[in-house]
Amino acid sequence: EVQLVQSGGGLVQAGGSLTLSCSISGIGFDGVGIGWYRQDGGDEREGISCVGDFEGSPFYKDSVKGRFTISADDAKKTIYLQMNSLKPEDTGTYYCGIGKIRTMWGCVYDYWGQGTRITVSS
Repeated sequence: EVQLVQSGGGLVQAGGSLTLSCSISGIGFDGVGIGWYRQDGGDEREGISCVGDFEGSPFYKDSVKGRFTISADDAKKTIYLQMNSLKPEDTGTYYCGIGKIRTMWGCVYDYWGQGTRITVSS
């Protein structure tokens, strides 16, 4: 059974930092893309960042480039999203994901975590 368990998130003031973690079990990191997306309610998924064996890896959404950093610890089967210089528009529910489709324009996830809420106050 594939499981993704997230931790981190919360409330932070604009300009602050947060780190999200996602522990993944039941699937290997070979031949997949792993990353983060944001989605609230019925809104469309918004790819934030993903990493994998694809040209141009890692992918970052334009609005987070230079502020967010994705990393993966293969030994711990954990991925991270370091979020710096947070802005109110970064507010949302963040999910980690893993899937076979990974491209320089983002990743498509087959499995995802439970989601964690980030609120950035101005």
